[in-house]
Amino acid sequence: MNATDLAFTPALEQARLIRQKEVSPLELVELYLERIERLNGKLGSYITIASESAIADAKAKTEQLSGDLDSLPPFFGVPISIKDLNLVAGMPCTFGLSVLKKRIAPEDDGLVSRIRKAGFIVLGKTTTSEMGMLPYSEPPGFPPARNPWNLDYTPGGSSGGAAAAVAAGLCPVAQGSDGGGSIRGPAFCCGLVGIKPSRGRISMAPFGDRLNGIATNGPLGRTVADTAALLDVMSGYVIGDPYWLPDPDPSFQAMAGSDPGRLRIALVNAVPPLGEAEPTCQKAVLDTAHLLESLGHTVELAELPDLSDLIEPFTIIWQSILDEARVPEFVLGKTCRWLRTRARFASCGKYLRSVAQMQIISRRIVERFNPIDVMLMPVYMHPTIRVGEWARLRPAKTLQKIIHWIAPCPPFNATGQPAIALPTGFTPNGLPLGVQLVGRPASESTLIALAAQIETAKPWSHQRPPIATND
Repeated sequence: MNATDLAFTPALEQARLIRQKEVSPLELVELYLERIERLNGKLGSYITIASESAIADAKAKTEQLSGDLDSLPPFFGVPISIKDLNLVAGMPCTFGLSVLKKRIAPEDDGLVSRIRKAGFIVLGKTTTSEMGMLPYSEPPGFPPARNPWNLDYTPGGSSGGAAAAVAAGLCPVAQGSDGGGSIRGPAFCCGLVGIKPSRGRISMAPFGDRLNGIATNGPLGRTVADTAALLDVMSGYVIGDPYWLPDPDPSFQAMAGSDPGRLRIALVNAVPPLGEAEPTCQKAVLDTAHLLESLGHTVELAELPDLSDLIEPFTIIWQSILDEARVPEFVLGKTCRWLRTRARFASCGKYLRSVAQMQIISRRIVERFNPIDVMLMPVYMHPTIRVGEWARLRPAKTLQKIIHWIAPCPPFNATGQPAIALPTGFTPNGLPLGVQLVGRPASESTLIALAAQIETAKPWSHQRPPIATND
């Protein structure tokens, strides 16, 4: 196996190779660090590269291979990246703000501790948008994250650096987070699998939930099995969590090899009141619908309820993080600065009314799932945009553009339902396309089994951007 093939080998397979001593953790880490050094200057995917700590961890784990292999955790020695919204001990945590470049985290947050416990080696922190607020990853004071399939385009946001890193073979899997499409959108832009779990699936410990349950951490990968296995690692209740779900039985990884059975699937290609997705995105949905019918599922046309009354309350809740974090306005870019001003002048009563309104509309959305098992939809309303495409727009116009582009994603952050983004092909100019599958509350297992069935029928993980394979 050559170096490029090893870099694109699934994480589960890398873990097997390590246990069989066909490759060492040190060899893997050195391989990825070499690729990061060579490609990150073009991609801007990593904001912090933890070479010293990653090599030290890899050396220690390589030495452990002389001991009892049966006791090793599932991803022992496999590299991973962490989004720069999560604390990693000894590394900066900037939240996409250049003024925090020297702010070193004193300890891991709860999710990172789980990831380390599973045996992963942290390569570094990936680029995000300011405070994770925007669907493109161009934080002021940092190089923008770029799409490996075409450097003129964004890899999405706010987990854009994570998606670019996985797509370019700079790590096998990545941790991301999703408060309005921030995992699913980058997966769509970069041709990856991305899961937004159900509310309560992944703990926010030791921190509180600042956004009334609309945001969650989740996995990004190139295969359904890798992404499902990483979700197993991330999941679990911590005492005191405001929301929680029981552990899956069987595991999510096991469901990636299970028959989903015959499912009733609703095809949705429009988001009222914003209209239909662009033809290229609609075609991805229709092609997937035909594939699902050939696999024995029932597919029928359906509609979402009118979401006109969701846009404002969701925006009020979403933008509130900028005021809650007490970020000075002068350190923000113009769009986030404008959003922070809006948030600062929203009253407590308006915020609580927005929460109640969001919950009422969420009930209507979930009710649409009574007769169906899965909803098949676009991820975004049109393919990815260019880096800086909206930079010169007024903030109000930028917000309109964002709302329209990401429209199929936030409704399911509001409801807390699980969703998975899958790649399906490419646009005429060579950018990835994909679809999302949305499930009933707490039904990740069904989505993973169905996604794996689609993946088997129409494989895609062999696709690699040319920039990542030119050694």
